[in-house]
Amino acid sequence: MKAFLARFLGTAPAALPADGLYAAVVAEGRQPHWYAQGGVADSVTGRFNMIATVLSFVLLRLERESAAMQLGVQLTERFIDDMEGQLRQDGVGDTGVAAKMGKLVSLLGGRLGAFRDSFGTTEFEGALVRNLYGGAHPARPALAHSVAKLEALATRLAAAPLEAIEAGRW
Repeated sequence: MKAFLARFLGTAPAALPADGLYAAVVAEGRQPHWYAQGGVADSVTGRFNMIATVLSFVLLRLERESAAMQLGVQLTERFIDDMEGQLRQDGVGDTGVAAKMGKLVSLLGGRLGAFRDSFGTTEFEGALVRNLYGGAHPARPALAHSVAKLEALATRLAAAPLEAIEAGRW
């Protein structure tokens, strides 16, 4: 919405520190291997699930540093702005946007809780099936691919200094 108003009024929106990080989250979530080898549905819902999953891992990493609290808030706000813009582009009206945004934010919160509680345990695969694959059980090699790649992402995020993460480098 902010971007639309900025274009309409002829002003450029102020860049937020989270803009580059959000671009990196989206780029990671759009990597072809998630869909080809990982079996994530290459659909609007599948891409949302993948981006929300990557976003969840980044937010969980940011939770570990009190200095990153504001960045986590800005990153979440950037995600919400992007999703709202996508809904409006798809022709969803004001009342529909409000309802759908509430659901999308709830889905993100659910992922955060599920991944926070299950990552590194035997419950993680089940959390992925529910939150990334929408309850549909992928082929075993596809699930193994996603587990391995998300574990690698978590390892890279854990090793990266906050300044690198903020810049979208991990």
